[in-house]
Amino acid sequence: MPVPKRRTGKAKKNMRRSHHALTKPNLVECPHCSEKILPHRVCPKCGYYKNRLVLNLEEE
Repeated sequence: MPVPKRRTGKAKKNMRRSHHALTKPNLVECPHCSEKILPHRVCPKCGYYKNRLVLNLEEE
């Protein structure tokens, strides 16, 4: 079974891991209630999606 002949250096290891960084979620503003939500999702605050009421949420 193949085994690495030399230890992988820090630079090479960090180059390989350059794509592992976390990214911030892309939040958009709900057109109905101006709440920040993920795109293409039903707004959890007002229940609207694409200017249509999808979830009937009672306000307390």
